[in-house]
Amino acid sequence: MKNWSTDINVLKKDPEAYAIWKIEQQVNFGLDGEKINESDLRTYWDRLEIDPARRAFLKILLYV
Repeated sequence: MKNWSTDINVLKKDPEAYAIWKIEQQVNFGLDGEKINESDLRTYWDRLEIDPARRAFLKILLYV
């Protein structure tokens, strides 16, 4: 995953904020060969700011 608009070193100082940011980036902009950690996705589900259509699709995959 490549991101040039965020200082990842500063963000990594807060592990929870980094985990949320990383999941949002993966869902909204592509995985780039990585897999999303399902337990993290479930943990931060209510706090993620992701596209509503993608949220609905992921909800089906996670909770059905």
